[in-house]
Amino acid sequence: MSKRILVTGGAGFLGSHLCDRLIGDGHEVICIDNFFTGARPNVAHLLDSRRFELVRGDVNERTVMEVDEVYHLACPASPIHYQRNPVRTIRTCVMGTLHMLELCREVSAKLLIASTSEVYGDPTIHPQPESYWGNVNPIGPRACYDEGKRCAEAVAISFSRQFSVPVRIARIFNTYGPRMHFNDGRVISNFVVQALHGEPITVYGDGSQTRSFCYVSDLIEGFIRLMDSTLESTPVNLGNPDEYTIIDMARKVVDLVGSSSRVEYRPLPQDDPVRRKPDITKARQELDWTPRVALDQGLQSTIDDFRARMKG
Repeated sequence: MSKRILVTGGAGFLGSHLCDRLIGDGHEVICIDNFFTGARPNVAHLLDSRRFELVRGDVNERTVMEVDEVYHLACPASPIHYQRNPVRTIRTCVMGTLHMLELCREVSAKLLIASTSEVYGDPTIHPQPESYWGNVNPIGPRACYDEGKRCAEAVAISFSRQFSVPVRIARIFNTYGPRMHFNDGRVISNFVVQALHGEPITVYGDGSQTRSFCYVSDLIEGFIRLMDSTLESTPVNLGNPDEYTIIDMARKVVDLVGSSSRVEYRPLPQDDPVRRKPDITKARQELDWTPRVALDQGLQSTIDDFRARMKG
């Protein structure tokens, strides 16, 4: 059954892939983006579709429209971007989420909010289950995003309990793939750009810290399954549980690119998590979801996309 769906932050990395999937599934999609980190070329191929509408707008301003579902992805997600304007980041996390909740209450729509693994901070439990409350520095340089998202979850749960708005919460772990921003400061995009340019690969700390990397199509499948599920008002981890050290990831990217780049070590940023790995038991059991795309396959697709955009 075709639905009318709003995607906030729809011209961003994740949002544009979600728009692709929803249009492909036969839905009508309204994409709202203020282009702070999103980019029109990410959705340019959809502009000729009668079922797609691109709106330049900001979730910090109230919006009213008739929709069946809202995927609320609007918010800078990389440290470089969200630390550039920390107050705006907090406002987007909290007021943007509140505005989407009010919209859903008015038109009886379902809401999925994009939360983050950053709500766990620098975890003392490994891997991280949804029941873990986290270890977050509330006044550190990452707090605008970490605490902003924690507050967004609290706002969503409170609104759902008080006004019976159907809410889904996706806690997103590191995700990569085509259309990532060249300069977003994330591990894979940094490594790919540096390797393609033959520049030193910057590894922060000694490289022994770990991350888990989920390919974008797997994450989008998780979004769809979560929205269609009955898992209301409870967070669900979406990420790949395969864990890699940063130094191993740097070497893998260099090998796949065929680059001569060498590793250059730099000091570890404040509050940077030492280990990060999702416990996806709930997603496996309740959504029948698990990542499918192998790391080498996903990295090669990502490298090919970066290489093509650099030439273009």
